[in-house]
Amino acid sequence: MTETNRIPFLDLVTPHKELREELVGIFTSALDTAGFIGGPAVEAFERDFAAFCSTSHCVGVSSGTDALRFALLAAGVGEGDIAITVPNTFIATTEAISQTGARPVFVDIDERTYNLDPRKLAEYLGECSLDTNTGYLLDRKLGRRVAAVVPVHLYGQPADMDPILELAERYRLTVIEDACQAHGAEYFSKKDNCWKKAGSMGRAAAFSFYPGKNLGACGEGGAVTTNDAALARKIRMLRDHGQAQKYYHDVEGYNGRLDAIQAGILQIKLKRLPGWNEARRAAARRYAELFDRANLSELSVYEPEWTRSVYHLYVIRMQNREVLMKQLAGVNIGTGIHYPVALHLQKAYQSLGYKEGDFPVAEAVASELVSLPMFPQLVAEQQERVAIAIQRFTAPAQKAAYAAAGD
Repeated sequence: MTETNRIPFLDLVTPHKELREELVGIFTSALDTAGFIGGPAVEAFERDFAAFCSTSHCVGVSSGTDALRFALLAAGVGEGDIAITVPNTFIATTEAISQTGARPVFVDIDERTYNLDPRKLAEYLGECSLDTNTGYLLDRKLGRRVAAVVPVHLYGQPADMDPILELAERYRLTVIEDACQAHGAEYFSKKDNCWKKAGSMGRAAAFSFYPGKNLGACGEGGAVTTNDAALARKIRMLRDHGQAQKYYHDVEGYNGRLDAIQAGILQIKLKRLPGWNEARRAAARRYAELFDRANLSELSVYEPEWTRSVYHLYVIRMQNREVLMKQLAGVNIGTGIHYPVALHLQKAYQSLGYKEGDFPVAEAVASELVSLPMFPQLVAEQQERVAIAIQRFTAPAQKAAYAAAGD
């Protein structure tokens, strides 16, 4: 099979070819004006991305990791605190927590959405105790203040935010959304009887513009969205060495700015993002139809009625996934794995004291999830080939043969 018949897992070449002239114009403008850091390009993108996310403020930063770390720091999460999150996410989520001086504590995920399970969150919080002197919630075993919850909108689908926010309000916790994979995703709040954008529901939210994201830069980039003006001011200082005015430093900060070239690139792509997201949704519907026709409906991504996913990834659950991936590679179909080892079992977090079996749902899916090709330019013929290849793999006789080959 020729390279032209290859179905990539992700296509970053085609959209940049289509936008080449506009993108080159951004670079040329930066050269002509020497406007490389901050300035009108960054401010314009911040304004438009805030509007896109239905928030009052956006602060551009150098990465999604910095976005989450700065949001936590600005919200007062720091040394000795606990921030709750999930074990099935990229390590940047927990790096951001640890780098504030706080400790990540995990709760397990929902079996169908792969997002934070509000029931498991409630169980954990119910086991904590209230410090009558400070009013803070304390983890009984660790003796630390439980300060924040970081729900991850994984693969482009929002977590179930109503119960998470209700629990956070009850226990006086700050909610910082990890929306790094959810640009444009929406959640229907039964409490408020309306659809809400990912990034607009917590006290703040972190976005990544890593090139492979639905809205990706041509390099690194990130942003914090919030409706809290004071929080936005703090983040603006944190990203720029703690200065609100040049050479006057209110706090010790970081070098975490979004550069003007990346902001200009993101500004151009933001105009296309709604269309790209709709194309991803259409591709997800096609996958569901193809799997249904092949009697493989159990493989379709589960999307609750209260979400509008933007399908950053299309992830199916499959035993013997390595054998399936090898079979798909053999017919020139790219795949990926996100994420093969749950964070509580990573060597980097051995000191936290978790063990195998602590979060059984996250551990189970970590060994079975496979990411199929998903990008806006994916066409029906390509998806048909993917579905046919998976159907052949799952046919009883073939499945037994593939399983034997994998032993």
